[in-house]
Amino acid sequence: MRGTLEDLFSITRDGQAQSLNHSIVKSLNGKMRVTVRNLQRTIAVNVADLEKFAKRAVCCCIKIRRKKQTELMRLGDIFVWLISDRRMSRLHREFLSQTGPTDVLTFHHGEIFISVEMAKRQARVFGNSLVRELQLYIVHGLLHLHGFDDHTPAEARKMEEIQEKILNRAR
Repeated sequence: MRGTLEDLFSITRDGQAQSLNHSIVKSLNGKMRVTVRNLQRTIAVNVADLEKFAKRAVCCCIKIRRKKQTELMRLGDIFVWLISDRRMSRLHREFLSQTGPTDVLTFHHGEIFISVEMAKRQARVFGNSLVRELQLYIVHGLLHLHGFDDHTPAEARKMEEIQEKILNRAR
């Protein structure tokens, strides 16, 4: 699987992306805006640092070769909304007909909703810092926008491996 993952990243020695993604990465700074907003008041979060990370993560994600154009390639704006469990539960029920909060919801028009309370709980369970967990959810949402799914165990494993790679590159 390692070779397959490496093949996903079409990067030359100087760090530039090749082919279709090359022009997207070159124009990313001028075209795409990444905004992180904290709409919950329960847990303190450094929004400025998360926004910087999200911008770096977008650049890493966009370098992953895809066979066809993805939402991430088309979007001009990405919004990351940090919300409470209560708001997440409402979104989860309204859009997926499921009860209770979830960690992250991604919408194809470029919005990524993250439950900060869920991130804090999951960070404890997995031995991560809150920041690392929030970064993971940002990358997860970006990968969904870039055409990746995690519906099957194989897809989920592949996505997790790519997430780790991006988390390490975007720091």
